[in-house]
Amino acid sequence: MAGRWEGGHGAPVLCVGAAGAADGLLASGAEGGEVTVWTQEGVPLAQLRLSGQEDVTSTVFSSVAPGLLYAAHGETISVLDPRNLQGALEELQNVGEDEINSLSVNETGTSLALGDDSGAVKVVDLQTSKVCRTLRKHTNICSSVAFRPQRPQSLVSAGLDMQVMLWNLQKARPVWTYSLQEAVEEGDGPQQRAGQLFNPPLAHCVTVASCGNVLACAAEDGSVHLTRIGSGSRLEQQGSVKAHSQGVSQAHFLNFLPHPYWLTTGGNDGVVALWDLSEDPLVAGEGKAQGQKVKATAHHRKPKSKAKAKPLSQGEAKDEAEKRSEEDLAEEASSADPYSGKCTKTGPKHKFIHEDKVNWVCPALLKGQPSLLVADQSSSISVYSLAGL
Repeated sequence: MAGRWEGGHGAPVLCVGAAGAADGLLASGAEGGEVTVWTQEGVPLAQLRLSGQEDVTSTVFSSVAPGLLYAAHGETISVLDPRNLQGALEELQNVGEDEINSLSVNETGTSLALGDDSGAVKVVDLQTSKVCRTLRKHTNICSSVAFRPQRPQSLVSAGLDMQVMLWNLQKARPVWTYSLQEAVEEGDGPQQRAGQLFNPPLAHCVTVASCGNVLACAAEDGSVHLTRIGSGSRLEQQGSVKAHSQGVSQAHFLNFLPHPYWLTTGGNDGVVALWDLSEDPLVAGEGKAQGQKVKATAHHRKPKSKAKAKPLSQGEAKDEAEKRSEEDLAEEASSADPYSGKCTKTGPKHKFIHEDKVNWVCPALLKGQPSLLVADQSSSISVYSLAGL
């Protein structure tokens, strides 16, 4: 049975975020500009209605400063102090070109990425609060962005154009673009049941395991599409698991269980599932000999024009080191042929019948216990315990 956190919102909850600290706070956003900060016991600590009263579509804590919370509403990101939720510390106005759908902070806490309805991916330098990079390649809504762990200059995005893209923030073009639609059409994705209405694999949510090399993308076709990145940031393998009977709205790796390949998903079928992908051939890196080549569009670097070198500041030197690290990896690309995995037979380890369309799933340690917080069409948050795993 799920527990319920109530009294924090008067409108349907759209998103939930958890601070990284073991005793950290949690924050949820709802329709009408509502933001609520919760204790680990599920007690509403503070509530705030943001200016403009637009729906709050994403709430994320800083990865290095638990006292900083970012909330997306409309085209604006509000910077909040969750311990003193009296108002916005700062408003990053019009950083989105249209409604913002997703936020992600890199591990160093220096960059904040967003994806919006225009399809743009933007990166904000959190030291200057200015947009430092605008990435345009999606041809439809960008629904989700996620920085890769251990690689603060590497970002993944996914959108309703059915594309998953890997970006190196020093580049204006993606390292590669992977089409979920092509994978399904070529038979690499799950087969539709007889009489089942075909749903295209619109990409709703992308997540990256703590190793930084395994991606999972929740899609409208009821599948979670898996991707493995090899050395040199190459798209090495892909596969999928048939996760839900309707569209999958949420997919998140858990980083506090014994291995990093536990994945939780939530769907429009009212089901919340937990998957152990550690023995999946794609995650284990097996089966290359039997596969077909992955069709991904790679974007190669153009030769750099000669320019006079100038002294670098400490921050610029760090960025340059990260850039060179990425480029060094690119030179170490594996000589093995990439391959495309078929839909795997991996089944969920746990399945919770939530009975309502899932808006958000947030993995969290609550008083040391692994848990899943689920937001749906109601104004409350459901909590499922994963104790015993």
